[in-house]
Amino acid sequence: MGLSAAKTAELLEKVRVATRGNPQEIARQHQRQKLTARERIDRLTDPGSFTELDLFVRPAGGGRDAGAWGDGVVTGYATIEGRPVCLYAQDFTVQGGSLGRAHAGKIAKVMDLAVENGVPLIGLIDSGGARIQEGLGHYGLIFYRNVRTSGVVPQLSLILGPCAGGAVYSPALGDFILMVQGISRMFITGPQVIKAVTGEETTTEKLGGAQVQCATSGVAHFLLPDEESCFQTTRRLLAFLPANSNEMPPCKHTRDGADRRTEEIEEIVPDDQQQAYDMREVIRVLVDEGDFLEVQELYARNIICAFARLAGRPVGIIANQPKFLAGCIDINAADKAARFIRFCDAFNLPILNLVDCPGYLPGVAQEHGGIIRHGAKMIYAYAEATVPRISVVLRKVYGGAMSGMAVSKYMGTDFSLALPTAEMAIMGPEAAVNVLYRDELARAADAEGLRRQKIKEYRERFANP
Repeated sequence: MGLSAAKTAELLEKVRVATRGNPQEIARQHQRQKLTARERIDRLTDPGSFTELDLFVRPAGGGRDAGAWGDGVVTGYATIEGRPVCLYAQDFTVQGGSLGRAHAGKIAKVMDLAVENGVPLIGLIDSGGARIQEGLGHYGLIFYRNVRTSGVVPQLSLILGPCAGGAVYSPALGDFILMVQGISRMFITGPQVIKAVTGEETTTEKLGGAQVQCATSGVAHFLLPDEESCFQTTRRLLAFLPANSNEMPPCKHTRDGADRRTEEIEEIVPDDQQQAYDMREVIRVLVDEGDFLEVQELYARNIICAFARLAGRPVGIIANQPKFLAGCIDINAADKAARFIRFCDAFNLPILNLVDCPGYLPGVAQEHGGIIRHGAKMIYAYAEATVPRISVVLRKVYGGAMSGMAVSKYMGTDFSLALPTAEMAIMGPEAAVNVLYRDELARAADAEGLRRQKIKEYRERFANP
């Protein structure tokens, strides 16, 4: 065997050793009902498309697994549905996927590569956090890049294991977080620290499990039943998004023409302003082939944020949901919508508003919680957006919601449309009459009859589109 062949054989053997992993640790990972880092990459990306970077990097701080290749994270680039992505997958079988200097350096390098090449960045997170024996500050390498990358390329985080301490901030600084029921955890401090400091007793699942972070805190955007579903949703989400902020979202052939009629909406939206209905049924009728991907479905359910297509072009949809809180805007809904609006604006997705909103949710808790401050975020996001914006009033919009849902043309909205039965006014007819005709109603012999008459007049004169 010549020198070249011998060196090639030596290299291939090193690659084989570096990629095989520790069989005992891999078995433990499988016992936890979790895939390994390399298995996850294989399931997520197109077959044979992954190219690994920095395979032979080793941990710098000693300790167990000190000789492990890769330092607990697999990084590289691949394609998903034929489109390039950069990605990293933390390897829990090597020092619990903990982050040290070399580990952080590998992630930072692939993040830079994503920006330089204008492709989405995907992190598969399965880590115990910072490595104790290697000092502090290495997460700063990643946080800095998360912020600098924001609005440049999409950043997706798949939480596929524990995510604690500094590790939770990188996903939170990105665009979308996907969690898997039963294996995903996110929290600043674990149950033991909480008990020691505050005396509260809890479990990791109750503290920061997937259900909690998707439905209660709103930290995460998608809740999936297993890892395979998580990978499918990731692929589906990417299909709506451009590779970077300088590109347009990818169009797709559709059988639904732009000129098709949608009379079904008349059956879905009740004439009675007080009757609830499911706004998702309206969305399903409007969008191409009834297909849309809802974001944060379990959080702030009084407003819907979703990706869909119209005439084959991806759009962002923001819609009031009359099934919850009558479709009012509250603190959580305003935060949810504002963030989604800004993402759509950054990545060239036109915004469609489907409006059926009685206004901002009243109450002492909302005022003390800062509804003014949070509601202003939503107005700010709409006003600064430069993508096309269309608002459709399906049934009603009152008061500040005219600006909050960007119905007002003075908000820079490109087109505001309304169904002929829609109501649009500073306040609802009933409340307006009580204010405007308070003295007359107090003196009237038939106050109820006069009230009904004035409500009818107000509705006809002021509240119709």
